[in-house]
Amino acid sequence: MSTSVSQHAALQLRMAYSLCRGIARRAAKNFYYGFMLLPGLKRDALCAVYAFMRHADDLSDDPGMAPEERRQKLAEFLDSYHRAYESKRVDDPVFLALKDAQQRYAIPMEWLDQLVAGTGMDVQEPEPQAGGEQVVYATFQDLYRYCYHVASVVGLVCIKIFGYRDAKAEEYAEQLGIAFQLTNILRDVKEDAAMQRIYLPMEDLARYKVTAAELGAGAPMEKLRPLLAFEAQRARQYYESAGKLLPLIEDASQPALWAMVEIYRGILDQIEQRDYDVYIERARLSTAKKLAVFVKGFAKRLL
Repeated sequence: MSTSVSQHAALQLRMAYSLCRGIARRAAKNFYYGFMLLPGLKRDALCAVYAFMRHADDLSDDPGMAPEERRQKLAEFLDSYHRAYESKRVDDPVFLALKDAQQRYAIPMEWLDQLVAGTGMDVQEPEPQAGGEQVVYATFQDLYRYCYHVASVVGLVCIKIFGYRDAKAEEYAEQLGIAFQLTNILRDVKEDAAMQRIYLPMEDLARYKVTAAELGAGAPMEKLRPLLAFEAQRARQYYESAGKLLPLIEDASQPALWAMVEIYRGILDQIEQRDYDVYIERARLSTAKKLAVFVKGFAKRLL
């Protein structure tokens, strides 16, 4: 390979990573604070993974396409990446950056396949009685499978990039992913229900005598609070894995993981401080609080 060709390829790769950083900076409003605490190559790799996931998410949520068309587009998107990975020439900048990151950090292709499959789990055929698409999970075991695909696999990809010392890290990363997704589900109960997506297990709704319609309508909190408190406590139990995972991660990556956990656990804290009323306002950490976490993480990085 001539010097000019090599330089051109390097420039293309830098530009591809720059595009992915821009996507992550705009869209990863919580995780990006952790990304910024990573060494440059690891940060770029996570941004490439995020940009890939973001595109898959956008396809699965596109209201302008019928469910079958969305599933087809997701399949075509994944097939395009597989072909790009095997090709010597990659034109799509996100694919180019992801291919480099995947090879650099030995990320299994199976995990990327599972990420896309997870986004496809939100695409359901319309239910005539429900008046549109409807997503429900009968049991927590069913929900766990969904959370594994959309969040635990992300955790597994992350620790591949972070670097880790013990295979037990994979188990803890899987559990931490469940904690993050349960936090998302609690935070977004109102918005998800409006889209006919009920992620709280139906067995839990039955246990607390709450119907899906009541969950979407925001029934009196006296009725909903015990259910939401139960789910929050379940998330707390999965967050316990964070303390076990952190010391197994390479030292240079620990501040980033710490920041991600602090920000997401902070959202759960806020839900609990509001006595589980997720209907009046969407729980989120302010930019000031996230910056405070970033500063503490940066201090840990300097130690």
